[in-house]
Amino acid sequence: MATDTDPIPLSALQHWTYCPRQCGLIHLEQQFAENIHTARGQAVHHLVDTPGYEVRHGVRVERALPLWSDRLGLIGKADLVEFHPDGTVFPVEFKHGRKRQKTHDDIQLAAQALCLEDMLGRPVPQGAIFHASSHRRRAVDITPELRALVVETAEAIRAMLTSGKLPSPVNDARCKECSLRDICQPEALTSLEKQREQRTRLFDAE
Repeated sequence: MATDTDPIPLSALQHWTYCPRQCGLIHLEQQFAENIHTARGQAVHHLVDTPGYEVRHGVRVERALPLWSDRLGLIGKADLVEFHPDGTVFPVEFKHGRKRQKTHDDIQLAAQALCLEDMLGRPVPQGAIFHASSHRRRAVDITPELRALVVETAEAIRAMLTSGKLPSPVNDARCKECSLRDICQPEALTSLEKQREQRTRLFDAE
């Protein structure tokens, strides 16, 4: 069981924001399964999985850069970080799929930015999501709202890991694309929860 001092993986923030139960299955129960979406994601990340750097037009580009924040209790790595001559630090997260805004992608990028700020002692006000299918970047401002969401989400994940309690299933449109659907069994578990609620209301009414 996790403790209050164990660092939270950056990927867990994305998983929690997408679905708390998915996050619990992966990071609490160590469950994982592949589907077409996870395979595509892994294929995209193979492009930046090997640590190293290069210089492009005066910009130092670091791949698979380790990140951490002792202040926030976070740990992970950035797919790619650009270090510009003017001092700008610009993280880039690679995702499969076409260009579109997703909060669970943005929070992972924001967490990377906060780690970089703590590590380097300089502001990181913006980053980008690189969408592999469309080969386009989407700039993301690291807003106060995103920063607060990183802190709140990390606290929620830490509480879940410390308690050892798996979140309830959501059973909505997100489940159709989730590789853990067969492990999670959202339809069956939601039905059982509804039955328990009905029995509780029945006995309370007597």
